[in-house]
Amino acid sequence: MAKDYSLRSVKVPLSPSERFAQFLAAKGKRMTRQRQLIVEVVFSHHDHFDADELMEHVKDLIARRELSRPTIYRTLSELTEAGLIRKMALAGRSVYEHQYGYPRHDHLHCDVCNRLIEFHSSQLEQIVREVADQHQFELNGHRTFVTGICADCRRRRKP
Repeated sequence: MAKDYSLRSVKVPLSPSERFAQFLAAKGKRMTRQRQLIVEVVFSHHDHFDADELMEHVKDLIARRELSRPTIYRTLSELTEAGLIRKMALAGRSVYEHQYGYPRHDHLHCDVCNRLIEFHSSQLEQIVREVADQHQFELNGHRTFVTGICADCRRRRKP
């Protein structure tokens, strides 16, 4: 029987919008309509994205001047600072993923198409804890990227 490496759900006390509003209030800022729109778009579906892909999702709002590029970049930075999303460097670009309300996980990364496959392994977490203990290292977390070539890209390569 195959092991289950799927991600588990995480219960959170506040919605992403509520958590972001709380963060902003602590910084003396307010949840504007523009920030609210960005949070709604970012958390409406789960995928890894960069700023350009987010702007593509909201291009109509940008065209109508309801959102601006600087507001999107600023809000992405605030969402990262608030711990709602995580910024990663991937293939020379900044990529974001959900962090708040999302379980700890690791990634398989395709070197050809840049696809990311998320997985969770309690065995990998145990190894990381053991290695950290062996070195008297205070562990804050870990992020593992396993690189290779996905099945789709391998099929396309075969003559």
